[in-house]
Amino acid sequence: MTSNRSKQIWLYDTTLRDGAQREGLSLSLEDKLRIARQLDLLGIPFIEGGWPGANPKDVQFFWQIKEEPLTQAEVVAFCSTRRPNKTAAEDPMLQAILAAGTRWVTIFGKSWDLHVTEGLKTTREENLAMIRDTIEYLRSQGRQVIYDAEHWFDGYKHNRDYALQTLLTAMQAGAEWLVLCDTNGGTLPYEISQIVRDVVRGVPDYPTYRLGIHTHNDSDTAVANAIAAVMEGACMVQGTMNGYGERCGNANLCSLIPSLQLKLGYSCIQDAQLANLTYASRLVSEVVNLAPDDYAAFVGRSAFAHKGGIHVSAVERNPLTYEHINPVLVGNERRIVISDQSGLSNILAKARSFNINLSREHPALPKILQRLKELENQGYQFEAADASFDLLMREALGYRQQLFEIKGFQVHSDMRQGQKSSDCLAIATVKVAVNGKDILEAAEGNGPVSALDAALRKALVNFYPEIASFYLTDYKVRILDGGAGTSAKTRVLIESSNGSQRWTTVGVSPNILDASYQAVVESIEYGLFLRSPNPFD
Repeated sequence: MTSNRSKQIWLYDTTLRDGAQREGLSLSLEDKLRIARQLDLLGIPFIEGGWPGANPKDVQFFWQIKEEPLTQAEVVAFCSTRRPNKTAAEDPMLQAILAAGTRWVTIFGKSWDLHVTEGLKTTREENLAMIRDTIEYLRSQGRQVIYDAEHWFDGYKHNRDYALQTLLTAMQAGAEWLVLCDTNGGTLPYEISQIVRDVVRGVPDYPTYRLGIHTHNDSDTAVANAIAAVMEGACMVQGTMNGYGERCGNANLCSLIPSLQLKLGYSCIQDAQLANLTYASRLVSEVVNLAPDDYAAFVGRSAFAHKGGIHVSAVERNPLTYEHINPVLVGNERRIVISDQSGLSNILAKARSFNINLSREHPALPKILQRLKELENQGYQFEAADASFDLLMREALGYRQQLFEIKGFQVHSDMRQGQKSSDCLAIATVKVAVNGKDILEAAEGNGPVSALDAALRKALVNFYPEIASFYLTDYKVRILDGGAGTSAKTRVLIESSNGSQRWTTVGVSPNILDASYQAVVESIEYGLFLRSPNPFD
């Protein structure tokens, strides 16, 4: 690690504006407020709230945030330079920016002369006047200005002198930050380094102003590009949580922050805040209603997962063998994955994660390993179904108490001719035994699995009231041998929750209802194990 610890990197989050431009992502006012508060807790210094005047939601956001201010972050309003052939003072767009009441304003202007002549339909001289007039006007109104040089790198490559002139104009007009934007995301790291180095040398009075970087991920190099710019002197990094953004996204702050702080020694946020990074990443995923990326660097569920037996054995002795950082530093955790590639080290490590301490000589271990590989050969997948593996392990150890016995089930789906498929009604009947007593119950659902789940809960809830708080959070179906057509074997993964914990169970069968039933039954059984003091002891 290099000795940059004393050098502060100013983080600028644009999830609420640039990130919200991702296809399929839509944020309500409450969503934006919730994300802003989480970013504030994470220690992000600048949070871009949106473009006041562009839509009513952004106007309301700035009003609401003034009523309930953040604790440490600066909320930033975003806007373009004034329109051509107007004055900044008479441009209503800038009046909306002032009305937002933020101390900091980010203004973007054109750096690429192609955009000036083809996009704005104006002259290069007028574009410089627009940059100068807008920044000077905002400064006269008591605002501090961050200038985003849009399409900077493309503009530099096509007309270096004019691109540098736009930066000089913004600096002389009073911009406190100059941010170089790779708006199209097509620049590679070596080009970023060369161009930023040239800016540092070519703009007078550096570093009396501050330099920033804003990268997009169209070439899958947004994070690398931002790091390259920082290494050449940039002190502000703009990005989004989880890399959300238009097209292929923006630089991912969840990768940038730990890379800069843990690997390069720069100061970004406090260590205690960094330890909340994984939580913040997943909370934002939840708010925007997008599944977290399990394979994301640093914060993904699989970022510190170990599957191969040799890997697990080595990590058990020294985590440095297969982990580039301690996962605790970013609030993540090591996971031992169980599969048909597992060895005894996997089983032992997994058992410890369930508070089951076994010695390598325990007579049940070979039995667990053999049973695991038999089931995986049949199509079971325990690396994504920890709860089912825990039950398998406890059964082999003799700790699995039979809380109820399944005696059979029937499912009937009724869809009359002319009805829409969404009007299909399913009815399930289940027969279970609890403490020697047979119970027969039926329930309706909007599908066969829903009805089956409801009937089983109905049959058991009087004996185990905790079941009332259980609910399904995800249901996944995988056809294992598509070539077999409708007789193909099916794997079902069911994720359940009790409001504070989540667990996943698996079922496999040529019959999708049977596979679903297996997973539902184990889901309820495991939920009871979690809620009860310890029904297996």
